[in-house]
Amino acid sequence: LMGAADTFRAAAAEQLGTWGERVGVEVVRSEREGADPASVAFDAAYQAAAQGVDVVLVDTAGRLQNKAGLMDELGKIKRVMEKVAPVGEILLVLDATTGQNGMRQAQVFSEAVGVTGIVLTKLDGTAKGGIVVTVQRELGVPVKLVGLGEGADDLAPFDPEGFVDALLA
Repeated sequence: LMGAADTFRAAAAEQLGTWGERVGVEVVRSEREGADPASVAFDAAYQAAAQGVDVVLVDTAGRLQNKAGLMDELGKIKRVMEKVAPVGEILLVLDATTGQNGMRQAQVFSEAVGVTGIVLTKLDGTAKGGIVVTVQRELGVPVKLVGLGEGADDLAPFDPEGFVDALLA
């Protein structure tokens, strides 16, 4: 089950709904633009628990780590979801083209919500995503998945050996 907690970006919930249809997953969303993202996340967790669904993916708004209010909102999302069930995984999506700013993002997000893994996207282009080496070393946060395109099957488990080979190529 997915929760569309990016309630401020125009058409974000519709976009996630389209992905839900493509992969056969129910999407919980608010009918009201600008709704409280934590409320949507809570509803998704509650609905998943009621239906016996064991995985809930909540899409939050992209946010800058220097915006304290948005970072506090992430903490609130985690807290309200934990009222329903334990949150077992918190993934930070990092763009492979980010560069050194990715380390700062990972630090701030880890402090706010305890990031447990990285999803490294845009590895299908020329970006190599070397920043994740520093993130892993400094924070102990592993890369779990990589994005190799924009299709439903383009999210793959991270292959450390393949990554290092590509980084050094």
